[in-house]
Amino acid sequence: MFIQTEPTPNPNVLMFLPGREVAPQGTLEYRTIDEATQSPLAEALFELEGVEGVFFGADYISVSRSVHGPDWSQMKSTVLPVIMDHFVSGAPLIRHGADGVVSDVEDNEIVAEIKALLDSRVRPAVAQDGGDILFDHFDEETGILRLRMRGACSGCPSSSATLKAGVEQMMRHYIPEVTSVEQII
Repeated sequence: MFIQTEPTPNPNVLMFLPGREVAPQGTLEYRTIDEATQSPLAEALFELEGVEGVFFGADYISVSRSVHGPDWSQMKSTVLPVIMDHFVSGAPLIRHGADGVVSDVEDNEIVAEIKALLDSRVRPAVAQDGGDILFDHFDEETGILRLRMRGACSGCPSSSATLKAGVEQMMRHYIPEVTSVEQII
C-alpha cells in the first residue's frame, strides 16, 4: 500500500491519501483523544506524540500537529505506518454504534439553498485543501450565515480570507438574503 502526502494551506496540517475510500458516508473530525475513541484509526493517531486533531474526508485523512510538538519531518514517519496498519487490517473506521446523530429537522427554503450551494461549490474546493466547511446557522433577521471550518481549514491562517473573499461573495451573489458570513469556532 502506498500513501501519498500533500501539504495544506495550514502548515500544521498534512493530508494523507491512502488511495482508497476513507469516510464515504461523510466527513468526521476528532479534536480530542476522548472523541477519538469512536474510531480505532483516530484513537491510534492521537496516541502519537504531537497529534492534535484528526479529520477524515471521503478519500483522505488530515492530521493536525501541535505547534509545540515535533515537526512534520519527524511526525510523518510515525503517522504513515499507523494509517497503513489500519487499512491493511481491515478494521472499520468507526466502531459499531458510534455513528453521529443526524437531525431530521426539515430546512426552510433559504437554508436548503445555502446547504446546496455549500455542497456543490464550496465543500469540494475546501476538501482539496484537506478540510471541510459545514452549515451551522442562518439568522433570517440579520442575514448572517454562520459556518464551521473543520480539518485543515480550522485554524488555518487563510480561512478568514476564504470565508470573506470567497464564500461570502458567492453566497451573497446567489442568495441575496445572506448579508455576511461568520466562522464559528
